[in-house]
Amino acid sequence: MARVQIYTDGGASGNPGPGGFGALMMYGEHRKEISGGFRLTTNNRMELLAVITALEALKKPGMEVDVYSDSKYVVDAVEKGWVMSWEKKNYLKKKNPDLWKRFLLVYRKHQVQFHWVKGHAGNVNNERVDHLAVAAYQTTELLVDEAYEASQS
Repeated sequence: MARVQIYTDGGASGNPGPGGFGALMMYGEHRKEISGGFRLTTNNRMELLAVITALEALKKPGMEVDVYSDSKYVVDAVEKGWVMSWEKKNYLKKKNPDLWKRFLLVYRKHQVQFHWVKGHAGNVNNERVDHLAVAAYQTTELLVDEAYEASQS
């Protein structure tokens, strides 16, 4: 069975500021792009949301997935097991618990391996998802990152 390849990126202009995410999913001959933009958020939230959204788009549980991301925050949190210890401590004093909880729900449905890629280094797929993320927050149709905005008030 072929593995699903997912490239993800996220960013925010101003950090915090308007932000967006992009994901490119590839399986055999199939390609799907996903993106979204928010009026106020952070880079790390968008990096993580890109992965979540892509994994949630998988149609069947138990898929073998390779996720390629230029986010050390996301890749290290998973590959080094940090998010598992954060979960055990109920995310005490950790940022983005809403997204990490959502991530773990979908992550555990699949066999996921993360790969860190250097950003802006000529990787065509990484450049594509970067473009999707930036284009998403440059639109006028920005969503509200409710959890983030509520945490700021």
